[in-house]
Amino acid sequence: MLKAKEIRELSVEQINKKIADLKEELFNLRFQAALGTAENPSKMNEIKRTIARMLTVLTEKQNAEKK
Repeated sequence: MLKAKEIRELSVEQINKKIADLKEELFNLRFQAALGTAENPSKMNEIKRTIARMLTVLTEKQNAEKK
C-alpha cells in the first residue's frame, strides 16, 4: 500500500477520498470474513495500517496549517 512519504505528497482532499475508499474496502473484507469467503484475511491488517498512516499525515498537515 502507500507509504507515509507518498501520502504526504497528496492533498487533503485526496487523502480523505482514499481513506473513504479504504474504509469501504475494509467493510467488504470484514463482510467476506464473516461469510468465510475471505481470500486474503491479512489484507485487513494492511488496510487498517494504511488508514492509520493516512490519518496521521492528515493530522500533521492540519497542525502545520494552524502554525
